[in-house]
Amino acid sequence: MRPSLIAASFLMAALAASPASAEQVGEVGVDWLGNDIVIEAVSDPEVEGVTCHVTYFDRGMIDRLQKGNWFEDPSNSSISCRQTGPIVIGDIDLGEDGEEVFKQRQSLIWKSVVVKRIYDEKNDTLIYLSHARQVQDGSAKMAISTVPLYGTKARWVKEE
Repeated sequence: MRPSLIAASFLMAALAASPASAEQVGEVGVDWLGNDIVIEAVSDPEVEGVTCHVTYFDRGMIDRLQKGNWFEDPSNSSISCRQTGPIVIGDIDLGEDGEEVFKQRQSLIWKSVVVKRIYDEKNDTLIYLSHARQVQDGSAKMAISTVPLYGTKARWVKEE
């Protein structure tokens, strides 16, 4: 085996072995080419009691063979977040940019679907934004979901 092929094999194995912070809860076939819509449940690591369901497109092997572009899936995604238990808020970033909660690769290197959490203090609401992150040619494909904290008896816990 050539050294470049060995290096590529190790890179792919490392990417595939990366720990996932999401649990697949559904998969819907959309055509006979093996293309699917994958549904994953993502628990916010810093906000107990909030679960987001993220969907994204997963290209099948026949589609990859027909169209080439072996290592890339479309950037399309959707998100819906809800209170699924008592809300306990840990040490979250309160800045305007928020913080990344989840990232799923959509290509070998260049593209990911990202979920960011942003706190809207004025409306006491957590905003979850799902969007594509690309090295170049940024994508306008995005989805948003909110979890209002007003009336939920949310508890803030500051880590020392």
